[in-house]
Amino acid sequence: MLPRFLLAAALLAATACPALAQRIEVKTSADHVEFYANKELVTRYHIAKTYAKPIFWPVHAPGEVPLTRAWPIVKDIAGESTDHIHQKSVWFCHGDVIPEGIELKDKIRGVEGVDFWSEAKGHGRIVCTKVEKPVLGRLGARVETHNEWCTSDGTKIMNEKRILGFYDFGKARLLVLDIDLCASVVPITFGDTKEGAMGIRILDQLRADKVGKGKLQNAEGKVGEKECWGHVSAWSDYSGPIGARIVGLTVMADPENPHPTCWHSRGYGLNAANPFGRNKAAFPAMKGRTDLVKLAKGDHLKLRYGILLHEGDAESGRVADYFQRFVTLRSKE
Repeated sequence: MLPRFLLAAALLAATACPALAQRIEVKTSADHVEFYANKELVTRYHIAKTYAKPIFWPVHAPGEVPLTRAWPIVKDIAGESTDHIHQKSVWFCHGDVIPEGIELKDKIRGVEGVDFWSEAKGHGRIVCTKVEKPVLGRLGARVETHNEWCTSDGTKIMNEKRILGFYDFGKARLLVLDIDLCASVVPITFGDTKEGAMGIRILDQLRADKVGKGKLQNAEGKVGEKECWGHVSAWSDYSGPIGARIVGLTVMADPENPHPTCWHSRGYGLNAANPFGRNKAAFPAMKGRTDLVKLAKGDHLKLRYGILLHEGDAESGRVADYFQRFVTLRSKE
């Protein structure tokens, strides 16, 4: 049972940086954490058990411009796409987590271990068990959370500490996820599948296909699904017009992550950083590779990702510059 969290834990009283405290506010409750910049709601991090895993929604660019799809969190938006029910705005998980020595009662076709990506019958659940009091630092806010990765019948197979960082840069906002996965129960193998890991589902208007008017672009300047899918890159960005404004969302992978990041990026609006896919995932960059990411019992895997919510496209929004700021922040957090 989740403990009662501190309600409306605002950071405005912090003394470390009064100017920052005037811009940033974080509020926690029993089922979500809210992040504000200049009184604008930037995002809400949902941790209620009604969700299969924690998700961010809504997600806003400066000016509270929506960036991610609302369905199926909100189901009455006319004309919005209704495919891939598991692609809920912004999330972190993996589609095949194999707990060595644990007999699984429910199996999903094509998945050797536990499927935390899809929501097919028998899928796993990432359960948030604790949220610490938010802390305002010199540069931004941080909230430490704790998760248990469980099978469909509630058996825990892994623990996770997930620290959420939040920064306001004016024309852009940055969410940082510091993820510490611990094989606390049994040895863990991360299966070879394209279905992972740090993912977003962009708003339909920003899709890079016939439905939307957006652009999918990676750090090498490659554009479109054909050029970006399955390739290694530091970041991958979706941008395009919402009304009279150009806005975008970039997923960033820290260069110190221990495994190369391939991108499960689709023109229909999916954009996901995947450090676990190999030859079976059919990523061109991993052709012929069969080595899998494994954790012995008690071992940790640490990953760090950024979610940049910005004005403009990848060039005018200075995504490459913000990526360098994201990297630099690592030593200051």
